[in-house]
Amino acid sequence: MTHTPPSYGTPEHPRVAVRGEARLEVDPETARITITVTARGKDRRNALEDLTRRNNHVLELARSYGQAIEKLETGAISITPELTQKGRNEQIHAYHGRVHITAVLNDFTALGEFTTRIADLDMTRVNGPWWDLRPDSPAHGTARRQAVHEAVQRAREYADALGAQLTALVELADSAPRTPPLPRSPPPAPCAAAPPSAEQHPNPPPPSTSNHNARPSTPRSTPASSCHRQNCRKQCSSEHPAAQFNTCQ
Repeated sequence: MTHTPPSYGTPEHPRVAVRGEARLEVDPETARITITVTARGKDRRNALEDLTRRNNHVLELARSYGQAIEKLETGAISITPELTQKGRNEQIHAYHGRVHITAVLNDFTALGEFTTRIADLDMTRVNGPWWDLRPDSPAHGTARRQAVHEAVQRAREYADALGAQLTALVELADSAPRTPPLPRSPPPAPCAAAPPSAEQHPNPPPPSTSNHNARPSTPRSTPASSCHRQNCRKQCSSEHPAAQFNTCQ
């Protein structure tokens, strides 16, 4: 059972989307021209009759060329009323009629003569020609195969360039020197315990009885020389909150 990679692509099976284009210069197979026949009259019926007569004249002229005319199509037809410039009661001044005809020729020797004869008719306009190929022309298949070949070539070039970049990154990562980890700073030394003060002494000396007027002497606390003011302030206050208050300030 074969495993097909997903269409959206994964790190294991990446997906590359490319586009190929092909441009071929070949001889045209058909020439298309558009013919516009117009008519204008005071009466609607007269404008429609003139338009029908001119349209039939163009069709008869096109059919006279036989196999040179590969396709002949009649398009939309329209009759439009024209109002007077100063009329306020929908007064119609004239009627305009228009019909579109499309002719496709495969014989280019008759193209110039047919276009000239159509342009010589009254109230007739000719646009074109536009060169084209037939839908089943072999040139379409040739262009499609060339476009696919170009897309495959671009995909291979892109894959080779991507592989070279990945290889260079792997070699760069392997050759890079590894830096040793930074040494950690040692923890601060704990503060030395200070001697108990006179208030916490278990057996204070009795006052002297020789002089009743003399005041009892209060022993002073000895500062701890090993306690640093900046580094041991927080530790001394937590270990000896009462005894080291004066020492750690």
